[in-house]
Amino acid sequence: MGHLIMDEVSQMCTVGGPMDVEYSERVKGKDYRCRSCGERFKGVGKKPVCPSCQSDDVYEE
Repeated sequence: MGHLIMDEVSQMCTVGGPMDVEYSERVKGKDYRCRSCGERFKGVGKKPVCPSCQSDDVYEE
């Protein structure tokens, strides 16, 4: 596909109008702790998984 400039990307990604999202915005994760190994990490999504042991037995801090 090659490299695209941002104008081409924004034209491809829009539906019915200009984009209203800043490119510099980042997804902010929530703080979690793993019950299996104790690892603290930031996670996103409905079912975060521990990056250390891949357990899904985690809770939000």
